[in-house]
Amino acid sequence: MVIKHIGQRVGVLIDVQNLYHSARNLYQSRVNFQEILKLAISGRNLIRAFAYVVRTKTGEEKPFFEALIKLGIETRIRDLQEFYGGMKKADWDVGIVIDAVRMAPSVDVVVLASGDGDFIDLTNYLKNQGKRVEVIAFGRSSSRGLKETADEFIDIEENPEKYLLQKKRSLFNLDIKKINIKKIFPKPRWKHSN
Repeated sequence: MVIKHIGQRVGVLIDVQNLYHSARNLYQSRVNFQEILKLAISGRNLIRAFAYVVRTKTGEEKPFFEALIKLGIETRIRDLQEFYGGMKKADWDVGIVIDAVRMAPSVDVVVLASGDGDFIDLTNYLKNQGKRVEVIAFGRSSSRGLKETADEFIDIEENPEKYLLQKKRSLFNLDIKKINIKKIFPKPRWKHSN
């Protein structure tokens, strides 16, 4: 069992795209970032928490960004780059590394919420600086090398009900045209007697 000391100063770096795509591909769901932040802090002293996000031209993600800010997570925003031919790119790896290196002198623990193997060198660097490195991610979509390099790997998949937003299904949010009423309200099996 890993002991997390209350006095530890924690910095949290959340690779939103990595977690988003893993949740969508593995569970057809979305990440509960409030619970991820609680898990990352684990009762310790939060110094700073950053979420690395991508802004599209439509701006439809603005409410999500505002929700992160309300949780106390600072957003680092990068515009989605669109190239000739339709290719799109939004890579935050270098930005995450720079913030981790800048943050390191002020924290005891760096929590990286990402399963991206590109962060193995960063993890080794931080550990060589005397920092504890914890990784929170989906086990099945995380780099084996990153899991092995981190001081602790916390697998979201061990408790998906807690760390994923549950889809609420009810008659009130279903498309009424797609409902088969006979399945919901089958004919009674008893016969009326006159």
